[in-house]
Amino acid sequence: MLNTDTHPLVNRRQALQHAACGFGYLAWSGLAAEQVTAAALQVKQPGFLPRAKRVIFLFMQGGVSHVDSFDYKPMLQERDGQSLMFDDARELANTGTRGVSKRLMQPLWRFSQHGQCGRWASDLFPEIASCVDELCFVHSLHTEGIAHGPATLFLHCGATNLIRPSVGSWIAYGLGTENENLPGFVSISPPAGNGGPRNHGSAFLPAVYQGTAIGRAGRPAKAATIHDLTHPGHKQEQQRRKFELLQRLNAEQRRSRPGDEDVNAVINSYELAWRMQRVAPRVFDLSQESTHTLALYGIGDEPTDNFGRQCLMARRLCEAGVRYIQVTYGDNGANPAWDQHADMPKHGTHALAVDRPIAALLKDLKQRGMLEDTLVWWGGEFGRTPYSQGSDGRDHNPGGYTTWLAGGGVRPGFAFGATDDFGHTAVENKVHMHDLHATILHLLGLDHEQLTYRYAGRDFRLTDVFGRVVNEILV
Repeated sequence: MLNTDTHPLVNRRQALQHAACGFGYLAWSGLAAEQVTAAALQVKQPGFLPRAKRVIFLFMQGGVSHVDSFDYKPMLQERDGQSLMFDDARELANTGTRGVSKRLMQPLWRFSQHGQCGRWASDLFPEIASCVDELCFVHSLHTEGIAHGPATLFLHCGATNLIRPSVGSWIAYGLGTENENLPGFVSISPPAGNGGPRNHGSAFLPAVYQGTAIGRAGRPAKAATIHDLTHPGHKQEQQRRKFELLQRLNAEQRRSRPGDEDVNAVINSYELAWRMQRVAPRVFDLSQESTHTLALYGIGDEPTDNFGRQCLMARRLCEAGVRYIQVTYGDNGANPAWDQHADMPKHGTHALAVDRPIAALLKDLKQRGMLEDTLVWWGGEFGRTPYSQGSDGRDHNPGGYTTWLAGGGVRPGFAFGATDDFGHTAVENKVHMHDLHATILHLLGLDHEQLTYRYAGRDFRLTDVFGRVVNEILV
């Protein structure tokens, strides 16, 4: 046995490491690691009273045309086919040229007023339009990045350069998880391109805060689950013994590589997977829902079955305590789903797939009493131009477009900000993507200026050195 009196430079850690073949240290290091993991995952108190406990982000990959959906511009219809001079974002980026002639193209869908609030919406999304009294529109959003890659990264991570944590990772870091048996951040059917895993990654934050991907864009949502949670050939007791052995081996790994985040991340994932065996299969089992609920989301019908499953899964994950859920409508093709450069009528096909499920999610959350503390966020990486590209397409437009929020402390039946007469540029009460991120964090009880992480000698935050809370849209 090592005598610490005769070895004054040996500390308690070293003594435990050598004493009794190191088993004392093995137990201590395993316990310490579990305590660190538990501290990272546990529920953390927000800085102030939150309006929302969780977020569902409905990501419309590729950029929905705001002038064809929720941003009504009578002038665009009146002057359809006329040529005007515009500062086109792509021309500015590629050649520095200002003032290029473009042909105006009217909306392809008819606009009308809806709900008691009288908000305008087109026939592109009739089911969502029936829910406008619950929605808070931001018509003056503008962002960074003209191409899908940088704009998508900016939407998710608040930056187009370096590798930054995603929104969900920042929220998990700031608030922890409500259920230690499930991830705090889940991304349903994420696309592989335009940032790919970076859009749900934790970057330099501890890996425990990264998003868990369920399924993949372009693949059936029916198959979107966490595979191999259990071994079909082993009984529960056999699996428990194997897991206990694995824990002992993992504790030795932690002992030999103290502070190694990669090792801790792998071990944490094993431990979470073990706990998930009791909870996750029930969460992903949509057959537990009533026939009425399945029909509400359009499950079993085409073309709503796929996205309906994703939206219903999001609601079930909310109920189970997941803090941030992203639901992507997209694909892994060369052009993202809503990216209609030459075929705007294709927007109608995509809208048929998502309109009913999104409206169902809003109605379902409300009737369960969950909408008041769940923030639903809908939008894409940018909007589309009011002028045509080719004969019947629209190009990317980061300069002014629409997103909407519902529940979670935002003003229902409300509209904020405006683009110009044609829907090209945000001109009134402009809201930058940094401002939107700051507002989402605020609704969760997080101060975007205080939610920082020190890395490589400087403090980082989701909103970088920018952003303001848009108090005007809050209840």
